[in-house]
Amino acid sequence: MTALTIRRPDDWHLHLRDGEMLRGVLPYTARQFARAIVMPNLSPPVTTANAALEYRTRIMDALPESADFTPLMTCYLTDQTDADDLAAGFADGVFTAAKLYPAGATTNSAHGVTDIANIRGVLERMAQIGMVLCVHGEVTDADVDVFDREAEFIDRILAPLVRDLPDLKVVFEHITTSQAVEFVKGTSANVAATITPHHLHINRNAMLVGGIQPHAYCLPVAKRELHRLALRAAAVSGSPKFFLGTDSAPHERAAKESACGCAGIFNAPYALESYAEVFAQENALDRLEGFASLHGPAFYGLPVNEARITLRQVDCAVPDMVRAGDAELVPFHAGKTLGWTLDAAAD
Repeated sequence: MTALTIRRPDDWHLHLRDGEMLRGVLPYTARQFARAIVMPNLSPPVTTANAALEYRTRIMDALPESADFTPLMTCYLTDQTDADDLAAGFADGVFTAAKLYPAGATTNSAHGVTDIANIRGVLERMAQIGMVLCVHGEVTDADVDVFDREAEFIDRILAPLVRDLPDLKVVFEHITTSQAVEFVKGTSANVAATITPHHLHINRNAMLVGGIQPHAYCLPVAKRELHRLALRAAAVSGSPKFFLGTDSAPHERAAKESACGCAGIFNAPYALESYAEVFAQENALDRLEGFASLHGPAFYGLPVNEARITLRQVDCAVPDMVRAGDAELVPFHAGKTLGWTLDAAAD
């Protein structure tokens, strides 16, 4: 197969930031994806329907004039989240989902939930109204090894949650372990997961071998090779429980290459080319459309996109650096060549 035409995909996990960074990175996503679940971990975070409306307006104002892209907004859950405001925002079409960040788990998560019990009423309300919960699945206890935080989260938090609230729709975001794959496969149709391109391509060696590689550092961190292989098997399996979520997370190059570098991999510029590379390597290009374009809308109860995009088996050289305004950013696969190229326009 030298060309593949599929329905236009969506990105079910995306960081767009704000201000000049938003204006710089948004075009990379808008050229590929029709919609995206936009993460709310700004500073301050998006915790109310009014804040989400304002952020959505800024995103739309930052779009290139010819772009056809719809941001799907999320609510950042805190210990003080107002269930009525959340439900009203969902009913009005402002919120598509809510995001659970355990406090201290990742970038701008300091305002996150300190104990799942503190939002039990909010989660029960979400289950009643059919609102999706997006979960950053890591415990943050200092005595838990960073490579074990996802597995511990499943045992301590997620498994009891889906057992106690079986009607709650949950997306286990950016899964990184075989334990997460097996958990999602073994639960009801109300539980699904997103998988990033970088966790399909790299294991923890990419971050640690040959010196510290800050542009391979993300949270959750990449794990052992056996986990990467489990993620690849899940992504190409054709199961509707697994779908595309880039978790593209831009940081300025200087912030990544610092004494305390930021977590996050900026994969937006060549996300679809990156996924296509994996599916081609796994002889599963016929399943890319399901993973990228069909499973996510089905889980969220949204229509699939009618427009099409075409990927061709043509070399795609990834630059060492791209710019977002005055900021320098290093894209995923910087300096390398991918074997697939996205057409400039949909067929």
